[in-house]
Amino acid sequence: MKKTIEEHAAHFSEMAADYDDSQNSEEYRACASLVVEHAAPGPDDVVLDLGAGTGAIALALAPRAKRVVGRDISEGMLERAREKAAAAGIENVEFGYGTFREPEYGGSESTRSAGPDVVVSNFAMHHLSDDEKREAIEVIAGLGPRKFVLGDVMFFGEPNPDEPFYSPEVDDPATVGTLVDALTDAGFALTAVERVHDQVGVLVAERAPIAGTAADAEAVGGDPEGDDDSPARE
Repeated sequence: MKKTIEEHAAHFSEMAADYDDSQNSEEYRACASLVVEHAAPGPDDVVLDLGAGTGAIALALAPRAKRVVGRDISEGMLERAREKAAAAGIENVEFGYGTFREPEYGGSESTRSAGPDVVVSNFAMHHLSDDEKREAIEVIAGLGPRKFVLGDVMFFGEPNPDEPFYSPEVDDPATVGTLVDALTDAGFALTAVERVHDQVGVLVAERAPIAGTAADAEAVGGDPEGDDDSPARE
């Protein structure tokens, strides 16, 4: 992480009021839509949204889920998410402080004691270093969800240095291969890769089936699109 959690929190709190209007790129909208589509919670499912921001993903999933828990480091963003939920009359959502590596899931009486069924994150994990991403994915796996959907800035190849989809001074995106390795090492099987842009994508990871089954071989046997070992950055 190139800035401290406190610095990131202050930055996003400052921009909370205008954040939704600023996220108007075609790639961002496509990524968010794919995260919602692949999350596909059922009426009995609890969803955990990490890096929830102003609640775009959480509020889109709430009508389909039993409950959605949103976690973010920015109180300004969380307050905006609560305002949007209240304005829309959505009552099965809860927004509170939490980080990727300490999501504070279950810290409220309104959340059930068991882990979430689905975990989602959109355009947030790229602030972490590769080692921090790996730690975060291990924490997410430890919560026991059946599915993790990650939409984010990620490199499918060598990024064009003249047209970055991220801010190099604060962001630290990973290659798709790095993320896939972290997911599989944590016990997930990659079930979908959506390439939105050379630097934006959605990964869908589900609990790996029992080793040795045909489903297991099919899920992990092939190289996902763009999964290469080429270094994306110096």
